[in-house]
Amino acid sequence: MTRFALTVEYDGRPFMGWQRQAHGPSVQGAIEAAVLAVTGEAAAVHCAGRTDAGVHGLGMRAHVDIAKPIAPFRLMEALNALLRPAPVAILACDVVADDWHARFSCLGRAYEYRIVNRRAPLTVETGLAWQVPQPLDAAAMQAGAQQLVGRHDFTTFRSAHCQADSPVRTLDRLEVQRAGERVTVFAEARSFLHHQVRSMVGCLALVGMGRWSPDDVGIALAARDRARLGLNAPPDGLFFVAAVYPD
Repeated sequence: MTRFALTVEYDGRPFMGWQRQAHGPSVQGAIEAAVLAVTGEAAAVHCAGRTDAGVHGLGMRAHVDIAKPIAPFRLMEALNALLRPAPVAILACDVVADDWHARFSCLGRAYEYRIVNRRAPLTVETGLAWQVPQPLDAAAMQAGAQQLVGRHDFTTFRSAHCQADSPVRTLDRLEVQRAGERVTVFAEARSFLHHQVRSMVGCLALVGMGRWSPDDVGIALAARDRARLGLNAPPDGLFFVAAVYPD
């Protein structure tokens, strides 16, 4: 049995999310079907962090155990051929140690959230960014973001359906950058709660619109109450960028 580490890119629009679903297509299900076709093995594909319906992946890490002898490059090429025309691609495939785990060996995860700040509707980026027509003050959003960096109880920014044992997380980076009409939010942590990034971005957007002050973000955090959340951003603009592992 050989464990292969995969780096996966996908457009989340056609899927119910990463995780295999009984009621719709998933990224995991698409890759597992391709693995079965290549190897004849019904192997489970494990990922670094499950993404919701409509959320995208630029560098999702995953692993799969395969008994059939096959070279990593050949496996990658075969999977990509069978994944077409689904918007899923295996960018890299490597043999790793048997105790390497895409989720449990992961030391950090990075996301970015893309906002297009203009009145005109999106065309080629529909479903790939959040179009916000109201002017956004990115400097105010950055100030509000710093209220969330560090170790906190993120109950306010946690989905009611979150299954994590604790709402406490350490947010290593939350940064807002503007380039023309594009506002991008970068988030990095060892792990995130369900909907945490989207919830943080939604509240930062309220700050950018002038409906909240930067201090209101800290007040919402301190409330530890999901009812105090101002806005949950849509999944469209959220991308899983990278997972970090020990050398």
